[in-house]
This record gives sequence, C-alpha cells and structure tokens, in this order.
Amino acid sequence: MFSKFYEGLYLKALVNIVIGPSKTLVYIEMLNKEGIVHSYEEEFDTKYLSTEMHAYIQSNIKETPYFYISILDNSTSQGALPTCSKHRTGYFYDLSASEYKCYNDKWTYYTSKIDVYEMEKVYKKIGVDFIFSPFLILANFFKDKINTHLAMFILIEEGALSLSIFENSELLFAEYLDLQVEVLSDDLVIDGNDIEDGMLDEEDSIDLDDIDSIDGINDLDELDSFGDIADLDSIDEIDEFDDTKDVEEELAESEDTQEFPTQESSGLNEDYQRFSLIQDSVNHFYQSEKFESEFIENVYVGDGVGVSGDLKKYLEEEMFLNVYIRHVNLAAELCDMTKMELS
Repeated sequence: MFSKFYEGLYLKALVNIVIGPSKTLVYIEMLNKEGIVHSYEEEFDTKYLSTEMHAYIQSNIKETPYFYISILDNSTSQGALPTCSKHRTGYFYDLSASEYKCYNDKWTYYTSKIDVYEMEKVYKKIGVDFIFSPFLILANFFKDKINTHLAMFILIEEGALSLSIFENSELLFAEYLDLQVEVLSDDLVIDGNDIEDGMLDEEDSIDLDDIDSIDGINDLDELDSFGDIADLDSIDEIDEFDDTKDVEEELAESEDTQEFPTQESSGLNEDYQRFSLIQDSVNHFYQSEKFESEFIENVYVGDGVGVSGDLKKYLEEEMFLNVYIRHVNLAAELCDMTKMELS
C-alpha cells in the first residue's frame, strides 16, 4: 500500500461506466488534491467490455496506480423497499437471491446476485470497485425535494426507469421499470460471437454451475460497493439544487440550457412506453395493500436521455400530475457517488 506521500504524487482516476441496451458510455475524471484536472468521455457501440473500450480505459489509467472503476447497475432484477428491517423486507420482496443494502436506516435497495456476478465476470480484466444502484443516484440528485416533499421521483436512463415515491424522506414505494425486458432477457445470454468480438475468453464465460460461488459475494469483498456508501449522510454535502429557487425557476433554467436535444419522432413511441410503465406502476402503488398509499400530485423527473415533450404532456393530461423535469448527467452523478465513497 502506497503511503499518503506517494499518493500525492499521482493523479486519481475515476472511471465511470453507464451501460445501455445497445451502447456504453465511459466517463473518466482525473483528480488531484485541488479537484478535477481532466475529464474524458467516450461512447462505445457495445454492452460488454470490447477491445476498444478496454484500450481506452487503459490509456487513461496507465499513469497512476490510483484508479477506481464504477458501474451504474442495470440489472432488471433490482429495486428498493420501504424498510430496513430484515423481518419486513420479505413482506415486500424475496431478497434471498439478491444483494441488498440499507440506505440511511430508512429503506433498502437491492439487486440480483447473478447479475452482480455477471458484471464482475464481464469486466474482470479491468476490475470493478463499485456498482451503484440508480436509486442511490436518484436519492442524491433529488435529495432536497425528497426530504421535504410528497412526490414521485423518476430517473430516466436509456431503456429503463427508476421510479420511487417519497414522503418527507420516507420511501413509500419504488420500482425499476425496463422498456425492453423481453429483448434484454435474450441479450443477457453471451454467445460465442460476443465473446470473440470483446475481451472475454472462453474461460471467462459464465457457467451456471459456478453460480454457487455467488454466496462468496455476500460480503461484497470483491465489489465493496454495491452502493456501499461509507457515510450516506455525506450525500447532503453535494448541493444539486439551489434551495432559494422554486421549482418553476429550476424548470425554466433547465429548459433554457438544453443540455440534451429533445428526441425526434423516433422517441415518441418510447415516451409513450415510459408513460404506460409509469401509469401501471402508480396504479400498483394505489391498489396494493402492501404500501401506504398517498395521493400523488407532483412528479420530479431526472432526464438522462433527452426525452421529448410528449412524456410531460402524457403525465399532465392523462394522470393530472404536476411535472418538473431536470436534465441529469448520469455518468457525472455516478462519479459523484464514487467521490463520496472514497472521501
């Protein structure tokens, strides 16, 4: 282990990976004690660790022994539960096949052990230090609203939504919604062509007989992080919104900046899919006896892809919701989570 003296001689590299249905974004920050020295971003047309992606990451971390690899969890079998009590989690969901963590002694987020195991296998040539739940990203990005409002909060990724309902920091309901569940279920099987085109050798492929070894992941020794934030209260130190502004001002500013181009007609069908999934999820919340239902009037949307205005229109006209949309850079938010973990 290098001493603090030697650590000060090198930059620290934070590699952040956001995997979509058909492409992967890699965002890298190089840091010194003062802050960000350089940042790099590249998109790859693959879901796996290709030769090009591996070379890109290696070229940016080769000058420092201090680098950390973080991935935004894209497991279809993930979610969040409105309790941290082990006696009550089973009432909402069977966690026997999941890795799970308690957030701030209030609620639990979880993901599939098998999917964690798969991510480790796919990225083992570079190693994975942290896998962060999108529900952590959502909680951080909207923390001031979650702490003071009864509302629905949605994080939009390419091909997926993380939906939650909070009342004054208490989670009432959450669900991970996938736009392409059937397609993804087929794509998750890695065939010989995928392995040949990427960085995986035959011995790296997943053998279901090895799944018993997942039990060894329970303590996340190899993946200390499935969102293992050392001090989750430190999230309060990052100010994503200015508390002196009302929601309308925030919305107006976010629309003026146009960080993302709005989707053309090809995105309209996806926005209707998103709306349908949101509507079904809210109906589940209202109708299920498992959840403490409250009437939802407001929804805060963290837009990570650049949705069209139709999603807002559907939610307002069909569900009579007040909709506030803010653009979110998912890779940068993922990087912020890594910084909090390392602080």
